[in-house]
Amino acid sequence: MDFKRVKDYLSWLYYQYQIISCCAVLEPWEQSMFNTILLTIFAMVVYTAYVFIPIHIRLAWEFFSKICGYQSTVSN
Repeated sequence: MDFKRVKDYLSWLYYQYQIISCCAVLEPWEQSMFNTILLTIFAMVVYTAYVFIPIHIRLAWEFFSKICGYQSTVSN
């Protein structure tokens, strides 16, 4: 893929983001505050998913394995 096409595509995506989130009508300091808050929320969601989803999957596996009668040989 051509570098110019990638650059144009990324600028188009950023433009779409500004239009969808109404950032285009905000002042620059408001845009930076909005983007900072949005990035912080996104980072917290990713961190929470990274930390807690494996725990829930393990607990669900243990629960359903006990229901189905599967006994694991690995002990905690």
